[in-house]
Amino acid sequence: MKTRYKNGNFYLNHHFLKGDMIVEDGKILEIGTLAQDEEMDEVDLEGQTVVPGFIDIHTHGAVGVDVNGADAQGFEKICQFFASQGTTSWLGSVLTDTREQTLTAIGEYKAWKKSEHNGAQMLGIHLEGPFLAAEYKGAMPEHLLMKKPNPELLKEYQDAAEGDIRYITVSPEIEGIPDMIPYIKSLGIQVAIGHSGADYDTAMKAIRNGAMGATHTGNAMKLLHQHFPAIWGAVLEDDEVYCEMICDGRHLHPGTVRFIMKMKGLDRVVAITDSIMAAGLPDGYYKLGVNDVVVVDGDAKLVVGNSRAGSTLTTGQALKNVLAYTGRSLQEIIPMFTENPAKLIGVYDRIGSLNPGKDADFLILDAENSVKSTYVKGRKVF
Repeated sequence: MKTRYKNGNFYLNHHFLKGDMIVEDGKILEIGTLAQDEEMDEVDLEGQTVVPGFIDIHTHGAVGVDVNGADAQGFEKICQFFASQGTTSWLGSVLTDTREQTLTAIGEYKAWKKSEHNGAQMLGIHLEGPFLAAEYKGAMPEHLLMKKPNPELLKEYQDAAEGDIRYITVSPEIEGIPDMIPYIKSLGIQVAIGHSGADYDTAMKAIRNGAMGATHTGNAMKLLHQHFPAIWGAVLEDDEVYCEMICDGRHLHPGTVRFIMKMKGLDRVVAITDSIMAAGLPDGYYKLGVNDVVVVDGDAKLVVGNSRAGSTLTTGQALKNVLAYTGRSLQEIIPMFTENPAKLIGVYDRIGSLNPGKDADFLILDAENSVKSTYVKGRKVF
């Protein structure tokens, strides 16, 4: 059955368009000023704003569930919470862990995939490690980091995931990693560089070999110096690299958010949450992979070492933060949450915009840009 969402203000091709949208079998059929010559179910949007669903490609969990230790039901719990925050698609970020636990997390994702879903959709897995530099480990467990590439292990993970590992973070200074990037991409995995003190030339070699993302830019990363631009200088300079940003006001100063957006352009920044299991819950003690984490005033840090350990951010709050930090319009900011992450991980052919033929993943925002309703494949999930 077709459904007409009428009298909406739809975000399409970087502009807002007043009109109707027709959805059938979870797909967008038409959008615009449409003739009403066919009888179908109707939803009157009364002029409200409609935007594509948000895509979070870097998150470790929420509402008491840690991706590394989640079972299928736990993943579904995250999905339902994320839907309430405007996220319609996400990657489960597996923090560096043992081989056995990483395979367990992948197995539980596969079990989730076969179950019934009533929230956001998991797109697959993001591996944050294990090929990361100890000096910039952040919340990574140092004893589990690998000091050299292991293509056989990565292929084992991808085979176990049945091709659904879509994204990996690596450090370019790990010997052999830049040369391994074409192989990683041949497995169907997009590559981001981060947790790194790589010099400029090494970072640029990784980019030339196919790295397309920068993990939580400016965090767990050697910073820009006028004589040594380092990895941060490389990812800011290159026109093709997408820069992740955690816009919670803690990981990046609002001025830094504006600076990255100005350097990269609005088509090369990706809003992420890097949220942990504490997202949506009060302050207290939590886990991030093998780590113990304490959250005080919403700020997550390791119990031992006091390094920042992810965030408690949601995509809905991140949208409001970016709007407040930048003073830019909603239509300028929306691609950070939709189109850009979809393009980075190779799913823009089916999600990331409201163009006809794509999945009917969309949000209705109120006048304050809060998420009022969320639809996944044409079905209301919040």
